[in-house]
Amino acid sequence: MKIMPGLFLIIFLTACRSSLIAELVTQSGKALYHEDFSNPTNGWSQTISADGSLKYADGAYQMQVKSAGYDLRAVSGQNYGDVQIEVDAVRLAGPVENRFGLICRFQDMDNYYVFIISSDGYYAIGKIKNGVASLLGQEMMAYSGEILQGSVPNRLRFDCIGDTLSGFVNGQTIAISNDADFSSGDAGLITGAFEETGVDVIFDNFLVLKP
Repeated sequence: MKIMPGLFLIIFLTACRSSLIAELVTQSGKALYHEDFSNPTNGWSQTISADGSLKYADGAYQMQVKSAGYDLRAVSGQNYGDVQIEVDAVRLAGPVENRFGLICRFQDMDNYYVFIISSDGYYAIGKIKNGVASLLGQEMMAYSGEILQGSVPNRLRFDCIGDTLSGFVNGQTIAISNDADFSSGDAGLITGAFEETGVDVIFDNFLVLKP
């Protein structure tokens, strides 16, 4: 079935409007969205390609990256303004020199913010604008002892409130940056590889709260 461009626009605007209305009426600290990945029909992307794969796996969401310098992204299909995003994340296999974390204010594949960590203890807040990636408030990923290394789960949190972006690991603030390029958008997950491929990460208990 083909959807005419005008009808697609109406559907898209209606979806955006409904999620923003829900945000307006939700009290601070309450959930705007929750996904435990127990139901593979809930709409998160499931794809397989030469670069990697996205799939539901045993009540979690698995992201595997097979190409060097490549990122996989998946989003909730909603639209938010100010949010607090949380998720449990753990490396299953592959190099500890990796990157994975949370996305906020996702406009499209070329425009969004990220909070990422690595399995060897490094972190960063970054921005992808017009397809160009940059770190915010730091020149390279920085080390934090709050990040549990190896194949140990970490609870990640990314607050995007006004122009302030804050990253947390296991309840501790480890990064704060400021940027005003994106004021709203979708929330989601990201996993990437540096030079060594085979990055394999699972996520669970994805939560979006109104701050």
